[in-house]
Amino acid sequence: MHNEADTEFVQMMIVHHEGAIEMADLIVERASTAQVRELGERIRDAQGPEIEQMTGWLEAWGEELPSGMDHGGMDHDGMDMGGMDQQEAMQALADAEDAEVDRLFLELMIEHHRGAIEMAQSQVENGQNADAIALAEDIITAQEAEITEMEQMLDESWM
Repeated sequence: MHNEADTEFVQMMIVHHEGAIEMADLIVERASTAQVRELGERIRDAQGPEIEQMTGWLEAWGEELPSGMDHGGMDHDGMDMGGMDQQEAMQALADAEDAEVDRLFLELMIEHHRGAIEMAQSQVENGQNADAIALAEDIITAQEAEITEMEQMLDESWM
């Protein structure tokens, strides 16, 4: 069983995770430190399987996949990271150099994770599907821990 909150959460979280993976892929290529590169790899490796799981749920529920998914690109409108949408954030990361790439990635990903946590908290409160609620709880736990880790990285002297 699922309700409209479950469907909306899963559809939105797929798009949100795709945005995080897009940023993570870029930082894996461009990070100036191994620590930030490894974080990008962990984010990418965690969120890819969650996208597959959520896509399976939508198909099983007979619900639509997020628009744009079949075209290889995602619509990231509505994702705000420090006043930037996904496209602006990706351009800023592409334009940054050296340690600035790492710092900007960490700042943007903290905001991105905060958005995911907010969506997940709404799912816990309003969702019906036990699996989707459990995933939301896992997202909250994992991304709160990653925010703490990223904030610590930003506080370190190498930034």
